[in-house]
Amino acid sequence: MSETERLETLHRYRILDTQPEQAFDDLTLLASYVCETPIALITMVDADRQWFKAKVGLSATETSRSVSFCSHAIQQTGLYIVPDATNHEKFRENPFVVGDPNIRFYAGAPLITPDGQALGTLCVIDSVPRTLTPAQIDALQALKRQVQAQLELRVNLLELEKALAQRDRAEAEQGLLVRRLQASLAGLNKLGALMPYTSLCELNMVIPADPKAIPTITDGVNHILEAKGWPEREIMAVELALQEALANGIRHGCNGDPSRHVQCCVAIDQAGQVTVVVRDPGPGFDAATVPDPLDPANVMKPGGRGVFLINRLMDDVRFADGGREVQMRKRRSTDVQH
Repeated sequence: MSETERLETLHRYRILDTQPEQAFDDLTLLASYVCETPIALITMVDADRQWFKAKVGLSATETSRSVSFCSHAIQQTGLYIVPDATNHEKFRENPFVVGDPNIRFYAGAPLITPDGQALGTLCVIDSVPRTLTPAQIDALQALKRQVQAQLELRVNLLELEKALAQRDRAEAEQGLLVRRLQASLAGLNKLGALMPYTSLCELNMVIPADPKAIPTITDGVNHILEAKGWPEREIMAVELALQEALANGIRHGCNGDPSRHVQCCVAIDQAGQVTVVVRDPGPGFDAATVPDPLDPANVMKPGGRGVFLINRLMDDVRFADGGREVQMRKRRSTDVQH
């Protein structure tokens, strides 16, 4: 595997520059004790540095990778031992060999991830030439496995925390959406009470705030009026007024957000008058302040045309609940029979 992949794995573990943790400190102390060395380290080998997650017998927190023994150890699959650094061609001129802490003996056990990437080492260091007994080698390997287990536990806990945070955010967003829908529908469901007691509710529909959904309602209303024997011209007038009311609710009341909803109720009384109520969950508006599009001063202004058209097409138009609700009525021609 490449060095790039190894470094990506190291950074995924999110352990570099973290605070000391008791589990790693304890394992380092045990390594120093069982191997009888004054120095023991858990190192992480970064791109150009060697950082110490835990340490015994050393005050530094990191060193340059270029003079690191561990940089060589992670290239091995097993324990990497240097009995006497002064006789080793790679290390005899190393500044940590010729100077403080005067390294002579080094033994490093690579810390390997399940996918085979070496993150660093558990290593022990002495200032005199020596080696490890078979029992010490076994113990160091056992401690290495415990360090690896702690690394996996740590990264799994981090991933779990991340997943739980994402779940909490998703649940919060879902809850917000549900509350918005409930608030919208709570207002929309009041429409039935607005119909006259002598009226028969012919249609009560909720559509998403999407202009493509408007024909769902207008086609239904057209069918109802045709079945009641309404003339085509008057059906067209109701259809156009309804289209404008729905479009205004979608565009202004819902800001074009298809997760919000607009409701329409249609009723026809015994005299043949149709009542259409359209409600949206928006902030509303003051109908009295809507500019008259026929006024020369307002010719170039975009607002007011929808309200003006609805008033021209229907016999009676009223705005309720702060403009969130438009109530429109139209009487069928008296010379038309069922």
